[in-house]
Amino acid sequence: MEEKFSRLIFIPIAAVIFLMIGYQYVCPADSNTCRFRSDEKGLVQQRLPAFDSLYSEPEADEDFPAKITSKFNFTERDLDRHVDFNIRGDDVMVFLHIQKTGGTTFGRHLVKNIQLEQPCDCMPGQRKCTCHRPGKAESWLFSRFSTGWSCGLHADWTELTSCVPVVMNKKDKDKKNVQKNKKNFYYITMLRDPVSRYLSEWKHVQRGATWKTALHMCDGRPPTQDELPACYSGEDWTGVPLTDFMNCPSNLANNRQVRMLADLSLVGCYNMSSMSELERGRVLLASAKANLRNMAFFGLTEFQRKTQYLFERTFGLRFIRAFTQINSTRAASVGISEKVRWRIEGLNALDVELYEYAKELFLRRYQDNRQRQHQEERIRRRQERQQRQRLHRNYLVELLRLGGGGVEEEEEEEEVKVLEEVVTTEDYSSQVVRW
Repeated sequence: MEEKFSRLIFIPIAAVIFLMIGYQYVCPADSNTCRFRSDEKGLVQQRLPAFDSLYSEPEADEDFPAKITSKFNFTERDLDRHVDFNIRGDDVMVFLHIQKTGGTTFGRHLVKNIQLEQPCDCMPGQRKCTCHRPGKAESWLFSRFSTGWSCGLHADWTELTSCVPVVMNKKDKDKKNVQKNKKNFYYITMLRDPVSRYLSEWKHVQRGATWKTALHMCDGRPPTQDELPACYSGEDWTGVPLTDFMNCPSNLANNRQVRMLADLSLVGCYNMSSMSELERGRVLLASAKANLRNMAFFGLTEFQRKTQYLFERTFGLRFIRAFTQINSTRAASVGISEKVRWRIEGLNALDVELYEYAKELFLRRYQDNRQRQHQEERIRRRQERQQRQRLHRNYLVELLRLGGGGVEEEEEEEEVKVLEEVVTTEDYSSQVVRW
């Protein structure tokens, strides 16, 4: 009788011990896991307090619909961007730098702000950094701040795709393996709202910028002076009024983003007589959209934190410091009338349509990646919970076996069944997705 009584007493004692140990697993002393919170942040933000500081954007930047209304028919392949970038192998990141899109800032992030096994070597006072692969004297990055303007000043898609493979193979010191180790080129770029970009370029030209050394190579030759006449007669266009800037028909600032992303060979390069202006614009826009869509990555100047987030998710690389959204630009300080704005939008009609296309694709990719990340977090938490439950169950069974002495097998099996039912309930409820 006393022996049976001692057995009955042991079971609740063992249960209390089990609960105390379980609480220590789930709610360790230095954790906030069990702290009740009054705000309505999601699970990822509650579990990962550093998440907000890394990826939260200014309030206006985050202000877009939970489900984006789709105007374009993007496929799963268009949205899914993940590059298994082999920095030790033959992969090369190629940065297509479009003027006045924040490319200088982004280019500096690439050489100074990425966590790498072998960081880029940037010497004070030098414009270029040495970005070598670990253990190799060859560059993994083709950009202004690593290889310089090796294919010409602000080379476009047409120039880069024909020039980069040749330049990078020449830089390869092991000439015997040039053909054997064929490099993989991953193109990236930045885009900007067309009106802001146009005004920024005007202000830059007004201060004396010309980019006159740009090559504009296409089909093996630069454009003739008749094909691309200059907009000014002197050394530069310093002090040009906005009206004069807009009135030059050969001003490359017009639809610059489309021109720099399209395959110019499709329209006879800079020969405007090869087809009608309407047909030329249609072909260039379609080509720019296709090239942008198929690039490994592109970012938007207006969404710095989302750009950082998507780059990191695409390439599996991490930046050391968070990107900063700067809205007080020179373009933002320019006051223009609605009439002037309409004129600029008309001059950049192709860029306006491209940017609308790019913005939806960018935000759809961002939304898709965030959903994937949340799903990954849910799976990770469920696996951790299941692991803890297995440890608790095994511990209790072992405790009962060692301390119970002659505990009947039926009582032990019943206790295990109860625990398994709890595990099943937890597993089921953890799979419920709330939108």
